[in-house]
Amino acid sequence: MAGEHGEEVVRNKQVLARDYIDGNPKETDMYLNTGTIRLKVPEGSNSVLVKNLYLSCDPYMRGIKANIPDRLFYSFAPDSPIVGYGVAKVLDSGHPDFKEGDIVWGVTKWEEYSLITLTGSLFKIQHTDVPLSYYTGLLGMPGMTAYAGFNELCSPKKGEYVFVSSAFGAVGQLVGQFAKLMGCYVVGSAGSKEKLKNKFGFDEAFNYKEEHDLDAALKRYFPEGIDIYFESVGGKMLDAVLLNMRLHGRISVAGMISQYNLDEPEGIKNLLAVVYQRIRIEGFTVYDYYHLFPKFYDLVLPYIREEKIVYVEDTAVGLESGPAALVGIFSGQNVGKQVVLVAPE
Repeated sequence: MAGEHGEEVVRNKQVLARDYIDGNPKETDMYLNTGTIRLKVPEGSNSVLVKNLYLSCDPYMRGIKANIPDRLFYSFAPDSPIVGYGVAKVLDSGHPDFKEGDIVWGVTKWEEYSLITLTGSLFKIQHTDVPLSYYTGLLGMPGMTAYAGFNELCSPKKGEYVFVSSAFGAVGQLVGQFAKLMGCYVVGSAGSKEKLKNKFGFDEAFNYKEEHDLDAALKRYFPEGIDIYFESVGGKMLDAVLLNMRLHGRISVAGMISQYNLDEPEGIKNLLAVVYQRIRIEGFTVYDYYHLFPKFYDLVLPYIREEKIVYVEDTAVGLESGPAALVGIFSGQNVGKQVVLVAPE
């Protein structure tokens, strides 16, 4: 099929949002569609046309409420493609930084082919001796979140006591391993303690669902207290951690997944511990640290090549499997980083 100027027009399978998503997404919030797209960048445009290879399922994709702007993440409107991170191959480019054949990672759409105008959110992949899917996680946004929140904000030292909540997620599994490589003592909390100890080398782990008293659980695993807490949960977990922080402890706040969909967030009762223990709490967004990717790659790529980092992926095959894969991360259905394979490399 040819377009009006002779360029090729092809079918383009897509996953669209049915409406604004309020709360965790459901499969019925999304639907499959087949549109068409011209395999040529419009004349005079600086956009980039890509063929998507891998798509990432991440917790921030829980949805955007109607008329409430999200200032940190990319949103998607009704009857438009889901937006998220992915890995893609450049088919045509009007931008000087990208050319046909380049492999890139960054923000794309849930479809076979995408015309990307936000070229500032695309990054050329220089290191292709590692699996390209890693750029949706370990070598992409989740990896930088783990590195920046732990290494840059918390300035860890060998022998320190580190606690990681949501430790089996794409970010938490990496924080724990970075901490172990630094020579720290690491405990993780997740829905499966065995996976954390056996797969990722955590010193100890506990299933938060089995603990009726989080303060007592933390005292059991940290009798001398916690130096560094990588926070992704909030609520009761944060309240318990505050009671167990050591003098001059550091808390890096990447998110608070327990609070996202509450009409009224839970209050924190133990904030006075911040004064008594001189605790530093700092929230961050990964976008503030994207300039550190070269430094991050210098650190992490040798670990990958020497197999010093264990990285687990759960791959769903085909765009049609995308909605179920995205929904599954909110109920713990995935084993490791959830990825959707759109097209073979």
